[in-house]
Amino acid sequence: MSPTPAKQKTGHSQNSVAWTEAFPASIVLVSGPENYLGARAIDLIRRKVRERQPDTDTIHLNASAYSAGQLEMHASPSLFGDAKLIEVAQLDQMNDDFLTDALRYVDEPASDVVVVLRHGGGNRGKKLLDAIRKSGAPIIDCQPLKKDADKSAFVAAEFRQARRRADPEAIRALVSAVGSQLADLAAACQQLSSDVEGTITAEAVEKYYGGRVEATAFKVADAALAGRGGQALSMARHALATGVDPVPLVAALAMKVRTVGKVIQANGSTVQLAKDLGMAPWQIEQARRDGRSWTPEGVVRSIQVLAEADAQVKGGGKDPVYAVERAITVISLANRT
Repeated sequence: MSPTPAKQKTGHSQNSVAWTEAFPASIVLVSGPENYLGARAIDLIRRKVRERQPDTDTIHLNASAYSAGQLEMHASPSLFGDAKLIEVAQLDQMNDDFLTDALRYVDEPASDVVVVLRHGGGNRGKKLLDAIRKSGAPIIDCQPLKKDADKSAFVAAEFRQARRRADPEAIRALVSAVGSQLADLAAACQQLSSDVEGTITAEAVEKYYGGRVEATAFKVADAALAGRGGQALSMARHALATGVDPVPLVAALAMKVRTVGKVIQANGSTVQLAKDLGMAPWQIEQARRDGRSWTPEGVVRSIQVLAEADAQVKGGGKDPVYAVERAITVISLANRT
């Protein structure tokens, strides 16, 4: 098996490859701090290598505990001419021996060998990273997905890959319920794809994940912002009594209030506001619905009490439960002003 040749002498942007499109090449750099995407990219390369040649020999090296000459030794042709896949971890902690050998290797990579290099971020080995970019080798940038819109796109892609249809409301509910860890989101998509027949709906997500901490927090926040103080307090007390940490409750309230504050006096279309504020269109629409009976003064008052509650639940006060309940009460009453 001959690895797909890297593009030669191209610019950095042309080197970039989405993790979902990762492919074998003489050298592949998987870079960035999002370990889950990095692992998925490497798994995809490994699978494509083995599809071409099932008996490929796989070698694992650690750049931080590397001994001089290992890379050249493992990349050298074997007696039987077997193809090789060399996976090198912890480039962000590489020692000097690895840096020296890898710089030499990038100039003259071996044939019939795929070398996958995993760098978790930072400036360690910058000279090597620059040399890889200059060589035209494919670079897979694995950055954390911080925006809900990006996480929703990730979830939608997972369902498409599983050949399952999911309602937009179900995707949004899953992101809210499961949280920010991509591994958790992927596992939830896999479970729903396996267990739910037909279209995956928000009701199905609620059935499987409605009890998660994040889902509880956002339900409390939704009730408080809608002015349903009694309901919000009841849900919050139940959550706290069953072991839910007060921090995510306050965080959910703060996120909802800040979003309402951004949109209640903003003009423009949903699409334009979403672009200007770095939010998804559905978030703008929901915030506008939440903020119909809100005033700027109510937002300011709520943000102030949330700042106090945040300090209380993070160790600055003796009664974090009271701080959460006071914040919920102020927010639910601010809706009526």
